[in-house]
Amino acid sequence: MADPKPFIFVCGPDDFLVGRLGRERYDELAKEIDDEFSRETISGFANNVAEVETAVNQFREALQTISMFGGRRLVWFKDVNFLADSVTGRAESTLKQVEEIQRLLEANDPANVAVLITAAPVDRRRAFPKWCEKTADFALIGGDGDASALASIVLAEAQKLETSFDPGAIELLLTKIGANTRLLIEETRKLATAIDEGATITEELVAELTPNVAEGDFFEAAEAFFSGDIKWTLAALHRHFFNGGDARPIISALQNRNRILLQVRALVDAGDARLGARGLDGLKSAESTYGHHFTGVSGKSGYNLFTQNAWYVGKLARSGQLPSTRRLIDNQQAFITAFEEIIRRPNEQEDVLREMAVNCLAA
Repeated sequence: MADPKPFIFVCGPDDFLVGRLGRERYDELAKEIDDEFSRETISGFANNVAEVETAVNQFREALQTISMFGGRRLVWFKDVNFLADSVTGRAESTLKQVEEIQRLLEANDPANVAVLITAAPVDRRRAFPKWCEKTADFALIGGDGDASALASIVLAEAQKLETSFDPGAIELLLTKIGANTRLLIEETRKLATAIDEGATITEELVAELTPNVAEGDFFEAAEAFFSGDIKWTLAALHRHFFNGGDARPIISALQNRNRILLQVRALVDAGDARLGARGLDGLKSAESTYGHHFTGVSGKSGYNLFTQNAWYVGKLARSGQLPSTRRLIDNQQAFITAFEEIIRRPNEQEDVLREMAVNCLAA
């Protein structure tokens, strides 16, 4: 039988998933260490180099502390965020502190102190994560936000809840929630409580109970407009304004999707990507060619297609026939014109958007 690993290292791109698995591993270890005074949790979250040094010093002290009543101790170095490819993570002082962590782990006797480290995100190109992968009880959880990784998270949660999803239900859930793992898990739990024991979660149930988080409260109007369905679009606009809505968020939602579709159309026409069953195939490889044009835009943004989920982008493009470049440019101009018209006619916002929709969709 192989010797047990000297410590546990859980990492991944998503702090929620890493923290959840870390809690499970901690609870397992805590069963073996009954004395609560022999358990210690150290925060590894650091906003700057000085906080990294403080966290590592606390970790060192925790490892060197002797149990009050003897026996094994448990140390959880939690929420470590300075192993990422960030300004703090790249700093020379931080790298020296990481070397110190490795030295402490090499010197630690796991028979005396059980160590659990949870870190997100992690630059796995660095020497320390590579060393942990070879040395530790290593766990990498979560993907990079692509549809298959997100779907596997949802399916795993459904299995824990002793339920499953009907075909199409997961795809709709991802469309409505987006790449937010915390919300996906909570929404799966909510859906599971709404069905009978042994039943499955249907697409209809997701449509009825799941909010449109990915595009806010303006999902229906944007979905209807880009489907090309005039009647649905006008009905969605009426519902929005009947409930006291404002025109500007609708225009913003339309512009955001239109910008994404313009970029999709450009990649498709250039042959750098294509719409397939898994979404927009080729998005990752296209990023290596064109990503440098989006310097400074790293968060999820309609201005940068490469910050979007490939499956979700494909879903947006397939919701109706992907419009031509000319049509998308005309749409963008129509949105600008509508915004200017709303300034002139602030009490006729619904009429302005109805006119805009008819002009665009009847063209």
